[in-house]
Amino acid sequence: MSVHVVAFGNERGGFSEDDQQRSLIWTYLGRSALVSETDSSLLLNSANYGRNPAFTEYQACVFGNVRLVVHDCPLWDIFDSDWYTSRNLIGEADIIVIKYSVNDKSSFQEVKDIYAPLIKKALNHCSIPVIISAVGARQNEVPCTCPLCISDRGSCVTASEGIQLAKELGATYLELHSLNDFYIGKYFGGVLEYFMIQSLNQKSSEKMKKRKKSHKCHGVKPPQLDQPEKMPILKGEASHYDSDLHNLLFCCQCADVVFYSEDLKEVAEAHRIVLCSVSHVFMLLFNVKSPADIQDSSIIRTAQTLFAANRQAMLPVLNHNSSGNSPVRVIVKDSFFCSCLSDILHFIYSGAFQWELLEEHIKKKLKDLGNVELVLERVKCILKIPGKVNNSRNCRSYLSKRPLQLCNSSLRLFFNTTVLADVMFKIQGATVPAHRAVLVARCEVMAAMFNGNYAESNSFLVPVYGISKDTFLSFLEYLYTDSCCPASILQAMSLLICAEMYQVSRLQHICELYIITQLQSMPSRELASTSLSVVSLLRKAKFHNSDCLSNWLLHFIASNYLIFSQKPEFEDLSVEERNFVEMHRWPSSMYLKQLAEYRNYIHSRKCHCVVM
Repeated sequence: MSVHVVAFGNERGGFSEDDQQRSLIWTYLGRSALVSETDSSLLLNSANYGRNPAFTEYQACVFGNVRLVVHDCPLWDIFDSDWYTSRNLIGEADIIVIKYSVNDKSSFQEVKDIYAPLIKKALNHCSIPVIISAVGARQNEVPCTCPLCISDRGSCVTASEGIQLAKELGATYLELHSLNDFYIGKYFGGVLEYFMIQSLNQKSSEKMKKRKKSHKCHGVKPPQLDQPEKMPILKGEASHYDSDLHNLLFCCQCADVVFYSEDLKEVAEAHRIVLCSVSHVFMLLFNVKSPADIQDSSIIRTAQTLFAANRQAMLPVLNHNSSGNSPVRVIVKDSFFCSCLSDILHFIYSGAFQWELLEEHIKKKLKDLGNVELVLERVKCILKIPGKVNNSRNCRSYLSKRPLQLCNSSLRLFFNTTVLADVMFKIQGATVPAHRAVLVARCEVMAAMFNGNYAESNSFLVPVYGISKDTFLSFLEYLYTDSCCPASILQAMSLLICAEMYQVSRLQHICELYIITQLQSMPSRELASTSLSVVSLLRKAKFHNSDCLSNWLLHFIASNYLIFSQKPEFEDLSVEERNFVEMHRWPSSMYLKQLAEYRNYIHSRKCHCVVM
């Protein structure tokens, strides 16, 4: 017998620095009286698997001979980056623990708004007990006055909010003010062990029912149907959006801004599209917005006092014969800010969230603390949201909690617009505007196309063939925002083909996972009646080098053999594919034969009562 426990969430923000290395699960397993000493010593050496770094697996022996397996997942990102693994973890769980720090309001809000509904949906047809653990002593219940915060509510998670979340999930709510023997051993441990016993009782009852059922019909056992083979697991590729934009600054391809010091020495090159995506000051400087649009005197004053731009090269007239426009020349009026400009640009291009690192670099260059504060104040003014007042603490906390949101959410503002556009794609009789800097940073094929000896490198109008306009727009949207939402399986396959054409591997993996998810969610009746041809998807996946998807589709056809063998498209499988499907089919031909013999026996006279 075994019990599987899955724990989600990070509760370590609720304690002092001395307790930071301890976690709820680690502490419970280390102190629990149920765990024997031999198992406990092995248990504390947790197994961090390289292939699944998002969770830690613990194993122990409890109640004498019951195997306990615990998966501790401190990062909720597993639901975004590896949906397949997160679904399997929930599916195998006997008990689910959701833990959070009462002093981390933003993380709790993300759990409540995003991840709790996902868990609730996954548990829709199951009766798995859920424990919600609010960990830590509340340090500050005074409402936050940070102007950059979305909400003005308190920085602590109240007990009523935790109880409300527990009601929505049908869960048991616990408050653990400290990781001591009382809260861990008696309070949390008592509830967890109660659910362990309930799970073991349920499994024992189900096992007895199966035994009784197998002894019916005068001891004649029906054939055992083996479980279908496990489907191949597709692992998603981690995002490299931030490194793509950061590398763009290093290589300086498609730079359209040159910064100069007051003595006209060149300081740095940059890209207007990236600068405008994070700052209203640069929007004003490059005429993307007017002072009437911003209506914030501090932003207008910062743009006027800090920079002076060459207005003649501000908005060059684009023509259809060339894209070689002179970069905008900007003079930095503040000498201290100018000396730190390269560090500030690295800060912006890396997602504008490494505030402490920026402070450290500026302090190394400027020894005077007054000058350091002056430059940092300039940076805060550049990143300021109109109508709000910044301070150093709020800026630091906001940017650390919202990593990479300034670029990929703001670049969406420039998607499919002619603002700052320096290239037009002609597709199906329509034109689609874009920005070379984004394309070069995010797509190696386009980087070679726009920087090599190709006609596109000097052309403003670039034709695109073999792709529909909607598919190409979805492709560009991914390049700008690092996300995509296909509307159907066919659209996802078209987007996969486009991603393969431009060699964007992560987008290919996203489309593969979407197709797999949609097919797996289809009920058998819908799968039998749908007009969607899975064999056609298999053909396209093979042709466009999507080996993982094609292998998965073959296993999918084999696992649903009785459905697909009745479809006309089944005849289109090649000899090699047919052999593979027959070898891995479920149910197997041997089982169907044994089942037919068993049914014949049940309905024969041999199974009738001898007395009657």
